[in-house]
Amino acid sequence: MPSNNTRTQRRRYALAAAHLASTMLALNHHCQTALAFTLRRSSSSPAAAATFLVHRNNNSIKIKNSRQITTTSTASSRLFSSVTTEQAKAASTETDDGSIYKLKPRPTPTHDSQYDLTNLSNGIQGSYDPTLFESQLYQWWEQAGCFEPDAKQSAETSSANGKEPYVLPMPPPNVTGRLHMGHAIFVALQDVLARFHRMRGRPVLWTPGTDHAGIATQLQVEKALMVEGKRRATDEEIASASSDEERSKLVPREEFLERVWQYKEEQGGAITSQLRSLGASADWTRERFTMDPALSVGVSEAFVRLHEKGLVYRGTYMVNWSPGLMTAVSDLEVEYSEEEGKLYYFKYVVEDEEEEGKDTEEFLAVATTRPETIFGDTAVCVNPEDERYSHLIGKRVLVPMSDIGDGKARSIPIIADEYVDMEFGTGALKITPGHDPNDYELGKKYDLEIMNVMNKDATMNEKCGEGYVGLDRFDAREKLWSDMEEAGLVIKAEPHMQRVPRSQRGGEIIEPLVSKQWFVKTEGMGAKALAAVKDGDITIVPNRFEKVWYGWLTDIRDWCISRQLWWGHRIPVWYVGGSEEEYIVARNAEEAKEKATEAGHPADVVLRQEEDVLDTWFSSGLWPFATVGWPQNEGKDASTDLARFYPGTCLETGYDIIFFWVARMVMLGIELTDVSPFKVIYLHGLVRAADGSKMSKTKGNVVDPLDTVSEFGADSLRYSLVTGVTPGQDIPLNMDKIAANKAFANKLWNCCKFVTGNALKDIDEEELNSLGVSGPIGKEEFDKLALPERYIISKCHELVESVTEDIEKYQLGAAGSKIYEFLWDQYADWYIEISKTRLYEGFGGGGEDAKTARRVLVYILDTSMRLLHPYMPYVTEQLWHHLPRVPKTEEMAAHSLMLADWPQMDDTHLIQDKDAIASFECFQALTRSIRNARSEFNVEQGKKIAATIVAPGELKDMIEAEINSLIMLAKLDPDQVSVVEAGSDEAKAAATGDSAQLVVQEGVEAYLPMAGLVDIEKEKQRLEKQSAKLAKEIEKLAGRLKSKGFVDKAPPAVVDKARAELAELEDQASKVDASLKALE
Repeated sequence: MPSNNTRTQRRRYALAAAHLASTMLALNHHCQTALAFTLRRSSSSPAAAATFLVHRNNNSIKIKNSRQITTTSTASSRLFSSVTTEQAKAASTETDDGSIYKLKPRPTPTHDSQYDLTNLSNGIQGSYDPTLFESQLYQWWEQAGCFEPDAKQSAETSSANGKEPYVLPMPPPNVTGRLHMGHAIFVALQDVLARFHRMRGRPVLWTPGTDHAGIATQLQVEKALMVEGKRRATDEEIASASSDEERSKLVPREEFLERVWQYKEEQGGAITSQLRSLGASADWTRERFTMDPALSVGVSEAFVRLHEKGLVYRGTYMVNWSPGLMTAVSDLEVEYSEEEGKLYYFKYVVEDEEEEGKDTEEFLAVATTRPETIFGDTAVCVNPEDERYSHLIGKRVLVPMSDIGDGKARSIPIIADEYVDMEFGTGALKITPGHDPNDYELGKKYDLEIMNVMNKDATMNEKCGEGYVGLDRFDAREKLWSDMEEAGLVIKAEPHMQRVPRSQRGGEIIEPLVSKQWFVKTEGMGAKALAAVKDGDITIVPNRFEKVWYGWLTDIRDWCISRQLWWGHRIPVWYVGGSEEEYIVARNAEEAKEKATEAGHPADVVLRQEEDVLDTWFSSGLWPFATVGWPQNEGKDASTDLARFYPGTCLETGYDIIFFWVARMVMLGIELTDVSPFKVIYLHGLVRAADGSKMSKTKGNVVDPLDTVSEFGADSLRYSLVTGVTPGQDIPLNMDKIAANKAFANKLWNCCKFVTGNALKDIDEEELNSLGVSGPIGKEEFDKLALPERYIISKCHELVESVTEDIEKYQLGAAGSKIYEFLWDQYADWYIEISKTRLYEGFGGGGEDAKTARRVLVYILDTSMRLLHPYMPYVTEQLWHHLPRVPKTEEMAAHSLMLADWPQMDDTHLIQDKDAIASFECFQALTRSIRNARSEFNVEQGKKIAATIVAPGELKDMIEAEINSLIMLAKLDPDQVSVVEAGSDEAKAAATGDSAQLVVQEGVEAYLPMAGLVDIEKEKQRLEKQSAKLAKEIEKLAGRLKSKGFVDKAPPAVVDKARAELAELEDQASKVDASLKALE
């Protein structure tokens, strides 16, 4: 027997070879087709070195060494179909840290590596059109390495700055899937978190990957085989085929798996490309697939460890059987729907106590929704308090249509249990322990026989009698009911609404069956996961889901992890000889053989691996730690990805898979690594149609994210999905909202065009370079600024602190909306307009005022784009290149906005002036009041009007200082504008004149001379004409309402509508009359 050291060395070599081979496949022809390499250890032992030849040919790999360790595969992951999972902890490669994904190359640059400079030189052309730059930007980001954890700064710098990694495990979509809105929402939310924390200086690892999706993927291949007239079949089925023709239609396991791998190669990869189109800044150099060799190591290791702890066992229990998929599925994979069926009432004839199997005249009326399961009945149960049946308890009844020979029928006992609802049906319940989960529990309680009367395809088996064998369960139902009717055993059948269990994947009705399966004990693991949230180790956002979490984990049932599929991780169990009861749990076939011989079996013992595969959710439950090098890097130094990036920080996903995936990750993570796999669980809602209904192909209301991106751009879709909602809330997707957010992106585009094409036009290079934003504006510079500048910077800094706090607290929707409001309502509508009075001599600007305006315009726009970047990465990056920028640091992967500093890198308070905010808000209110007055008096748009502004003390000085801004914004006549002290003679004179008085706030008023607002005679004529028209309409409608015939005969809604219209007309007439009096 080889020594432990030798066995370990062999495992290390095989694993290293497999890792390198799979890496070559991952390179996708970027490396040579053949490579020889040698693994050596510091030892003189002949076993200490081995030379391998890795040869790639037709997408297949062969690995050989001098010991003839050979593995052949048609895809990298299949290297571990036999070396499924080498001894994980001992099997480390001879690379730096044993992480296979570290070797995945960054894409070879095929795009302009200086995209930012090329973009700058091209200028901002035309209007916003995302199709012109989104894909080019993404290629630049990815090829420059901007998505990698240390893209902004080195790991050493991050550590020195106290910046802990921020780790987001991406929920792996099905490898052969296609993008839908569920993917779009998680990309939008997770990318906000990734980009935000990356800009704040934290090394961000957003781990992407795909799931092999056992049922979904296998189902597609089986459908393709059906079209060809073929199906998968076991070796026994193939061997027993009656002819070559029949045999040709049967596909053995290996051939079937080849077909699945081929399908995966053809269809896989589309989903990750589509995720990229949404702007996902995930580290694709660490992309994983659940059946990658390294992850397969983890799957087997997890199974073995759980088994060693007594948490994995094999047992016979009631399971949810999917006849279409021919596999057991978990409780979570069963969906219940309310469907109309029938409640069948029939006679259970009481057995003659004198002659076994013979009937009497007495019968027990029983009701069932599933007559076909009568064949499996092993008791009839009544409530012990039900006086109707108390005399029958202990007697036996005859199972209908169960001829056991000599004209006799099979008899079953009548038992009593409080479980029976006396009000439902007849109050007598047939007990079928083999086909009903509740009956199964009663069967165990009373030690009843458990009969399975169906085959795995839900056809009836030999226990049902010759007339029913081979019939589909629903055909058998019809035939049995007809036969029972003929035998006089039918009472009636009536319509009945019932909850029908259907397979989430296949859609067919689930059949409860008792079957031997592999299970994970979850009670203890569930208690640990429950405690992790209760003790604050994990925070759930929003916290209302804590109650759901506690409820499910408190009542959790053992998890059936075996699936009767072929696509997936084959369960690492080997049966000894022909036995079904003696088995060995091992990490691979070699270890299984070693364990068998150690247990006393001969060296040539035959071991047969378990046919079943593991539930897909088992492998994806290891995702947070298996993707960063578990178990290969356990116990290694802090430089490994496992030590650095595990546990993760935040698991963001939909609330609909909180039990499928999230709870299982927490259970497995705590059990296998002794720590919770992440600190925060952020749950988003479901994306729904605009009316709040569920998106459905049958309803025709499905919104395709790719079509949406093509029409509106990725930024508009992302922003629409994230803003305006709170965590856990469902999102009604309104196309008008997406269009509005495209308009917002266009507004930002035009703001940047104004700043770069007007404000910065023709300034010298020295000033241009000085405008690059290197950090927040400080107090010394701030205090020298005029009111509008101090106001907009204060509001911007207020926004920065609010947005930063919101995102840190996972209030992403609120934060995004605030940025929109600031950019549109404050920067674009106010400061850009005011800046024109500084920039242009025609408005009284120029000189130092223009310089200051340029500084503030760039500072606010740059800061705003940094805030908006996590939400709308494409347009902000594209525009940011055109602003003055400080040089990038040596450690930055690219001069990209996504690697620029966040406006608030730590908790340092940003300078703000509350008095300046209050003063400028008064200025804004004054401007709005004058604008509203112009609108009310229908002043021509281009006409400039006179105004006297009354204000006290400092407010008067403020308004005077900004009189040019007020003149421009309110369209005032500069020669007829004055600002006077409140209470002064000038103020009193303005109040007594023929003017429209506008009260802005206490002490601040504006007087607009009427002569300047309107031509009084002309306005009188217009108002008199309008008054006469309204009077006619009022008279007509009032007369109608006085008519008894109308009021009595018209529908109440019509009468109410007429009364409302009359009230509206009378209100309009009153306002017109008031305006006329004001003109007299």
